[in-house]
Amino acid sequence: MIIKTKNILGLMLFFVVLNVSAQQKRPLTHADYDGWESVSSDKISADGKWVGFEINPQDGDGRLEIVSHSNSKNKFVIPRGNRFSFSNDNNFGVGRIVAQKDSLKVLKIKKTKADEMPKDTLFVIQLSSGNIEKIARVKSFATPRKEANWLAVHFEKEIPAKPAKKAEGDTTKVATPEKPKKTDGTKLIVRSFDGKTSYEYDRVKSYGFSENGSHLYYVKATEDTLKNAGIFLLDLKSGVSQIIDIGKTDYISTQISDSNKYLAFLTTEDSLKTKKPYYDLYLYDIAKASNQKIADRNSVGILSNGMISKSGRINFAEDDSRVYFGTINDYATYAYEDDTTILDEERVKLDIWGWQDAEIQPMQLKNKNREENKSYLAAYNIKDKKIIQIGDGQINSISYDPKAKHKIGIATDDSPYRREYSWNTQIGRDTYLVNLENGSRTLIQKALSGYAQLSPNGKYAYWYDNSDSSWVAYEIATKSFKNLTKSMNVNFYNEQHDSPSLPGSYGAAGWMKDDKAFLVYDKYDIWKIDPTGKESPKNITLGEGRKQTIEFRRQRIEEEEREGIDPALPFVLTAFHEYNKKNGFYTGDINGAKAPVSIVFTDHRYMGLSKAADSNLAIVRRSTYQDYADIYATDMSMSQLTQLSQANPQQKDVNWGTVELVEYLANDGVPLQGLLFKPENFDSNKKYPMMVYFYERNSDGLHSYRAPAPSASTINIPYFVSNEYLVFVPDIKYDLGLPGPSAYNCIIPGVQSIVAKGFVDVDNMAIQGQSWGGYQVAHLITRTNMFKAAGAGAPVVNMTSAYGGIRWGTGMSRMFQYEQTQSRIGGTLWEKPLYYLENSPLFYMDRVQTPVLIMHNDADGAVPWYQGIEMFMALKRLNQPAWLLQYNDEDHNLVQRKNRKDLSVRLSQFFDHYLKGAPAPLWMTEGLPAVEKGRTLKYELGDN
Repeated sequence: MIIKTKNILGLMLFFVVLNVSAQQKRPLTHADYDGWESVSSDKISADGKWVGFEINPQDGDGRLEIVSHSNSKNKFVIPRGNRFSFSNDNNFGVGRIVAQKDSLKVLKIKKTKADEMPKDTLFVIQLSSGNIEKIARVKSFATPRKEANWLAVHFEKEIPAKPAKKAEGDTTKVATPEKPKKTDGTKLIVRSFDGKTSYEYDRVKSYGFSENGSHLYYVKATEDTLKNAGIFLLDLKSGVSQIIDIGKTDYISTQISDSNKYLAFLTTEDSLKTKKPYYDLYLYDIAKASNQKIADRNSVGILSNGMISKSGRINFAEDDSRVYFGTINDYATYAYEDDTTILDEERVKLDIWGWQDAEIQPMQLKNKNREENKSYLAAYNIKDKKIIQIGDGQINSISYDPKAKHKIGIATDDSPYRREYSWNTQIGRDTYLVNLENGSRTLIQKALSGYAQLSPNGKYAYWYDNSDSSWVAYEIATKSFKNLTKSMNVNFYNEQHDSPSLPGSYGAAGWMKDDKAFLVYDKYDIWKIDPTGKESPKNITLGEGRKQTIEFRRQRIEEEEREGIDPALPFVLTAFHEYNKKNGFYTGDINGAKAPVSIVFTDHRYMGLSKAADSNLAIVRRSTYQDYADIYATDMSMSQLTQLSQANPQQKDVNWGTVELVEYLANDGVPLQGLLFKPENFDSNKKYPMMVYFYERNSDGLHSYRAPAPSASTINIPYFVSNEYLVFVPDIKYDLGLPGPSAYNCIIPGVQSIVAKGFVDVDNMAIQGQSWGGYQVAHLITRTNMFKAAGAGAPVVNMTSAYGGIRWGTGMSRMFQYEQTQSRIGGTLWEKPLYYLENSPLFYMDRVQTPVLIMHNDADGAVPWYQGIEMFMALKRLNQPAWLLQYNDEDHNLVQRKNRKDLSVRLSQFFDHYLKGAPAPLWMTEGLPAVEKGRTLKYELGDN
C-alpha cells in the first residue's frame, strides 16, 4: 500500500492542530463560578408537546426556555423568566420576569426606596404563535390546579403621583395630587388566558382558586376608615361575584371544598395590633349563599381553655361531612409580664435547666415559637353541627389523608420517652388509631419503634419496626398485628449500616389498590407481600437484582396515587448497579411473572423522569462527570433521547477532566471503592500533586456532574482537577468504637493504591475534609506524615469536651452523636472513656508535622466552634504552621456567597503553595491583624 507524502503531511498537520487545540484549553479560575449554569424547574405540558425550564447562572440573570418536545429548534427564550407553568389546556404558558440584577445593584448603591425599585412583570405566551403579552408591576399570580384555564393577577401598589413641574416663570397654581388612601389591598384581575373575559377588583389583600377552577375567593382590605374588609366569591362560570362576609378586621385561611359546595375561613373583629386576637371559624354554603359562624373560643367541644388557631390547617372531608381546623391553648397571662411599671433593663432574664425537664433549655428555646403556636386538630360535623376535639395536650401529632377520605388517623405521643431524646434519638412513641368523627382513640402499641402510616384504603396501619428490623401491619378491623417480613430469609435492614444505632430499612414502593398487597425493598429486589397472609411473599423482580447486584426501585410516574399503585399502569423501575455504577430504567412485572427488562441502562446517572399527564411523552435528565444533567425529550420506551437544554457551552473551552472507579483493599482486607479524578490532558508519564477528599462513602456518585462553584466548606473538585491536580475520593467503612482508626484503615491503603500507579507526586499530596471529614483529617495527621498539607473544616478534635456540648442549630445535646450515630463510640463518656480519648486527635497533636488550614465559624450550629480553636491553639503552642479561618456569623457550612468565594481563593492558595511551590499569600505569611480587618484581604502573593 502506497501513501502519498502529501497525505502524510496533511495527517500530521491535522493531529498537530488537534493537539494544539487541546493544549489551548484553559484551566478553571475563580472568576468562572458566577457564569456556571444550572437547569431547574423543568415541566412538561399535560399533552407532552411542550417543555419549560429555567437556566440560571450562579450569579447573574437567567432565562426561561420553552421548547417543543418533538423539535428542539422550535424554542422560545424569555430573559429573566421564572416561576413558569402551563395552562391546563396546554395552549398557554405564564410566568414572571424579574428585573436585571445589575440594575438592581446600581439602584441599591443609590439607596433607592423599596417602593421605587423595579417590580416583577408577568408574561403570558401563546404557544402556537409565540406571541407574548407582558403585564407590569405584578405582586403574584395564580392558576387553578386542575381543569379550568383562568389566570389571577395581583398587582403591586400604585406609585403615588408626583406634582407636575412648572416651567420657569409659570405662576399657575398646580393642583396637589390626591393623597393615596391607606390600605393593604391592591388591584386583582381575574381573566381567561386569551384575555377575552376579565374581572377586576380593587384593594384585594388575598385570593385563591378552587382546585378545579370553578370559583375564586378574594379578600378585600380596609381602606382608611370608610370601607371595611370583606370576603367575596366569584363564580367563574357565571361571572357573578357575591359577598360572603364584610365588616370584620381580617379574613384568613380560606379553603374551598373539592366539590365546590362549601367555603370555610377564619375571621376576627379584634384589632390586628392586639397581642392575642381571637379568631372565629365560618362556613359558607355556596349554593344557598348562607354564611354561619361554626366555632369560636366559647364553642362547646373545643379544647379546654382553648381558642381557634389562626395557623391551623383548614380542610374538608372528601364527602363534605366535616371541616377540620386547629385549636390552640389560650395561654394565661402573668402579672410580672404585664406589669408596665417595670423597665426592660429591670427584668430578669435567665434560663433554668431542670434535670426533670423533658427537653433541655436550648431545645425549648429553639422550639418556643412552634410550641406557642402548636395547633390541635378539631373537626366540625356539618350535619350534626357538633365540634369534636381530636388532638389535645397528649395527642398532638395526628396524621391523616389530606382529603380526609377515611374516618381514621394515626396519632403519636412521645412524651413518656422525650426526656431520653438528648442521648437517644431512636426513642419510641405511643401510637394510637384516632376516630376522626368522634375523637375516640385506640392504642396500637406503646413505645412503637417506627413511624406508623395508613395504607391508601385505610385497612392497615403499617411501619418499619427498627427494634427487630421488619415491616409490620396492624389490621384495623380485627385489631391484629401481622409481621410482614420477619419470617422471610432476606434482610430488609440496611446491610451497610455501621453505627451503634438500630439500622433503617431500604424503604417501600407502597401499597397496591384496595390494599391488596404491600411492595417492599430488600437491598436489591422488590417483594410483593399479601397483608392477609393468604399468599406467600413473592419476589416480583425474580431475584434478578441480587443475582446481578442491581438495586431495583419503583419509579413513580403518576402525580397522584391516593388510591394506591394501579396494577394496570406500566411498572417502571429505576436500576443502579452496585459495583460498576451503571444506572437507568427497567420495565418490571408487578405480578412477578417475568424478569425485569432493560429500557435504558448505561454509564450515566439518570434523574427527574417526568411523564406527561395525558400522553406517553416524557422528559428525563442524565449526567456524567463530563456532561451536565441536561433535559432530554423521550417517551416511556426511552428508545431515543433528544437533548433539549444546553447548559454551560463554555465548558468546551476548559480543561475539564475525567473520573474512574478505583477498587482496593482496606488494611483489614475488606474490598472498597473510590473515585479518581484526572485532568483532561492527563499524561501518565507525568507526576501530579494529589488532593484526597473524603466523607463516608462517595463512590456511588461516579456519574454525577460536579459544577465549578465557590466552596461552602470543601475543595471544589472540578477546579482542582482543571488546575492539574489529581483528586482521590475513597470510601470508608467503620468499626464500632473506632472511627479514627477506621478512617486510617480505609483512606491510607486507598492512597497507596493510587500512588502505586506511578503518576502521583508522592512528595506533594494533601488531604481535606469538612465536619466529620474534618475530624478524620485531624486524626490522620496524628498518625502519618505522608501528606504535605491538610485542610480541616469544623473538626471535632476533643470528643471529651464535645460530648457534653450542644448542637445549637437544633438545641440538642451532642451525646446521641457519640453514643448512637456518626461518631460511633457506642457508649457514654464514663462507660468508654478510653475510646473517647483514643479517638480524640487533640491528645496527640504533638505528633503533627503537617501544615493545617482550619475553617471553623463562630455561628456553627452543628460542631462547637471551640473545637477548631482547641486544635489551632494546640498547634500554635507546638509551633506547627496552622491557620484558622473564622467567618463571622456563618454556620457550619458557609452560606454567604462572598464568603464562599473568599474561602475558595484561600484553599487554592494554601494548597498551591505547599503542593506546587507557589508563593504564599500575605494572609499566610503576615496574617490579618484586627486593625486591618475589613480593609484588605491579603490575597497578594509574597516572594518564594
